[in-house]
Amino acid sequence: MDWRQFLLLLLLSLAGNVSQCEGGSSVSLPESLLFVSTLDGSLHAVSKQTGDIKWTLKEDPIIQVPTYFQEPGFLPDPNDGSLYVLGGKRKEGLMKLPFTIPELVQSSPCRSSDGVLYTGKKQDTWFVVDPQTGEKQTSLSTTSSDSICPSAPLLFIGRTEYMITMYDTKTQELRWNATYNDYSAPLYDDKKYEYKMSHFASSGDGLVVTVDRDSGEVLWMQKFESPVAGFYLWSQDSLRRAPHLTVATETLRYLTFTAENTQSHTMKWMYQFTKENHSTKTQLVPTLYVGKTDSHLYASTSLVHQGVAIVPKGLTLARIEGPITAGVTMGNGRPECEITPSTDVKYPPGSSNSLQNQWLLIGHHEVPPLAHTTMLRDFPENLQRSGDVIPPRGSGSSFRSPSHPLPPVTKHSSSPVLPDSLTSDPMTVLVVTLLLGAWIAFLLTHKKPVKKSKSSEEPVDSNPLPVLTNQSAITEPNAPPSSSSYNNNSYSEKTSSKASNQTQPFSSRDSIPITTASQSQSEQPDVVEVGKISFSPAEVLGHGTEGTFVFRGHFDGRRVAVKRILPECVEFAEREVQLLRESDEHPNVIRYFCTERDRQFTYIAIELCAATLQQYVEDPSCPYSDLNPVSLLDQTMCGLSHLHSLNIVHRDLKPRNILLSLPGALGRVRAVISDFGLCKKLPDGRHSFSLRSGIPGTEGWIAPELLINAPKGNPTSAVDIFSAGCVFYYVTSKGQHPFGDTLRRQANILSGVYNLDHFMEDIHEDVIGRDLIERMISAEPETRPSAASVLKHPFFWSPEKQLQFFQDVSDRIEKEPADSAIVGRLENSGRSVVRTNWRMHISAPLQADLRKFRTYKGNSVRDLLRAMRNKKHHYHELPPEVQTALGEVPDGFVAYFTSRFPRLLLHTHSALSICAPERLFYPYYHH
Repeated sequence: MDWRQFLLLLLLSLAGNVSQCEGGSSVSLPESLLFVSTLDGSLHAVSKQTGDIKWTLKEDPIIQVPTYFQEPGFLPDPNDGSLYVLGGKRKEGLMKLPFTIPELVQSSPCRSSDGVLYTGKKQDTWFVVDPQTGEKQTSLSTTSSDSICPSAPLLFIGRTEYMITMYDTKTQELRWNATYNDYSAPLYDDKKYEYKMSHFASSGDGLVVTVDRDSGEVLWMQKFESPVAGFYLWSQDSLRRAPHLTVATETLRYLTFTAENTQSHTMKWMYQFTKENHSTKTQLVPTLYVGKTDSHLYASTSLVHQGVAIVPKGLTLARIEGPITAGVTMGNGRPECEITPSTDVKYPPGSSNSLQNQWLLIGHHEVPPLAHTTMLRDFPENLQRSGDVIPPRGSGSSFRSPSHPLPPVTKHSSSPVLPDSLTSDPMTVLVVTLLLGAWIAFLLTHKKPVKKSKSSEEPVDSNPLPVLTNQSAITEPNAPPSSSSYNNNSYSEKTSSKASNQTQPFSSRDSIPITTASQSQSEQPDVVEVGKISFSPAEVLGHGTEGTFVFRGHFDGRRVAVKRILPECVEFAEREVQLLRESDEHPNVIRYFCTERDRQFTYIAIELCAATLQQYVEDPSCPYSDLNPVSLLDQTMCGLSHLHSLNIVHRDLKPRNILLSLPGALGRVRAVISDFGLCKKLPDGRHSFSLRSGIPGTEGWIAPELLINAPKGNPTSAVDIFSAGCVFYYVTSKGQHPFGDTLRRQANILSGVYNLDHFMEDIHEDVIGRDLIERMISAEPETRPSAASVLKHPFFWSPEKQLQFFQDVSDRIEKEPADSAIVGRLENSGRSVVRTNWRMHISAPLQADLRKFRTYKGNSVRDLLRAMRNKKHHYHELPPEVQTALGEVPDGFVAYFTSRFPRLLLHTHSALSICAPERLFYPYYHH
């Protein structure tokens, strides 16, 4: 290199350093970074190729609203600041307001027709961030602007804070306030730059799946601690908003894991990107998801498949009936198709009823209508959405483009707009305002006479509610009718061994009572009575499938659990009652008592239990944690075997659906199978069922044959055996799942990848348990044992039965020739059973005692069984030191040998299966 080349390189280097200091705004960032914004205010920089989190910038949460909740309540959308209102004057349910928080701030100060004053504030801030570490160098705003001269390229990230406050002039109180934060990022032109990735975020948690747009291959998955609000790319020296879809958590996992390629170990996205290849099996429906973060609620649009429960339009906060948000399946999809129970509603301790009620909204709702409100009387009709406001996800007429003007506010006859000529004079404004306020107060307080219908004798409002277009939608009263009203509109079905054919199912076409203004102001009662069933709405025990919720109650003086079922699911309620009445004679199946109906719901009184199997395993404070887990699993299989003997397939067996009863008269606690919502009764002569109504079960507990694209045949009762096998390992391992963590569980089920590492190879109980569970979770349903066969497995044998089996086998093969088939099976692979020479693994006193009488071959399984039999027969004649070594009969005696030869029982049981038809072995094998 000559001096001229050296000088040129030196000048270029100096010029680069100078430009870097003087032109700090010109920054560059590797194209490999993707920025993910979450509701907790964090901005995560992740690798676009792998999804690994490089760094995290933590700021204030995107949405900050009060913790209290009252009607009318406002739910903000963290994606674009949209607002949804709940519990208006007419109790319409959820409705979308025609403006966003940024638009409110832009038009403030303003006043609504009902006397609410709006004040807003906007604060812009620039964050200067190191792109390599995520360290924030400084912040630039109107209040502070530090001069910087970076030594390396930095990121300048703009963020805007919108603050809105609503003050009620009538009550002189603050009605609501909110703070909404949004990043300044124009929409990324993915068509111009040919962006090849599609990002999908779950609505209920922080799960993100990134898919190759061309091949449909799942590139990576990442789980954030908070739900995702937006995706951003770095382009042209600024953040650019990347498109993404928000889908239900169940839908995201269903689409991701139901078609894993086991050969290439890749996962193909189940939802086609092109309309031409749209499969009806994976069509997605737009909904509004109401979720919670910290102590407040939010709402965002979300896509779901037909297996996700959807709350119909028109439902407001439940007053007396309890939670209603987790199990209602609408549309053409049947409630049988529940991939995952969506939300466990758990109330915070010490909260009031009003605070409890807000959690009842959590779940997926039908897309609410646009509210025709006059809330912003002076709102500019030609106001454009600001360019940095996030457009709502999805497409269609219900979503407005950022470039479209906000539609004009609808003018109601009850809220006339004053002419400009009248507003110029202050005295005229005061007089007109007083007259207008008096007129509105008269309309609100004046009660028109109410007429009673002769057919239903229900109160009817003089102003009828608008008819909902969805036939499945219902209107819930805000206060219950009196006990006499319930009794007049209900009937009772008492427990019977045979199903009654005279019962008339409740029809959704019956008249639905409409709540009057006086009823809406009445207080919630402590107890609701429907016929012989009574329950407290405040005592919610849980929820199940098909829109059901369970309350603590009473039936005829007995403590029971009251299952409340929506009228849309009356067909399934009838079916569940039929199955309960047919199967509840078994002690390990939940007991059914009575059914009552009114014009709103169907109520089923069933046995009240103390805990679930899940609580028994996971909750150290469970009062029944000292129960024998093997005994509980044995009782569970007894109940399942009873159901299968009646041709009933449960189809949703999991720890939450196995309950522990209250102690009986003798203090005994039973394991009982519950929740028959997805059960299927097979006709006589049939052993399988179809999947026309969807995939039944709960994700992570569903047998693989229910999810594969091209099954060999229709599913059978073997699906319950698979689920039971997962439950067995869950209980014996104290909370583990054979197919791994929640994220990969269903994919592992499809590929047949399981892990039973909790079981040790040198422990007798673990060897027996592994054998049974491996059989039960086999990928081939025809190889799984029946429920009756499972009950015969040595896993459930007591030490006494094990010892009797060893003795019976030894007696049976005592006179068998050495070359017989039975002895051959017993001695085959026997060296691993006896650990080469069993005589070397027993204690010295026993070795010495055995040498006194006859010769035993140390490599023979038959001789080991013979020695066990002889020592058991002559136990009381043995020297004291040998008795001490062997332990007491049967527990200690059996444990002495099985602890030294952990495969002995399993091997012997398998070898003697050819003798199963013999009467001697009836107790040990299924026939």
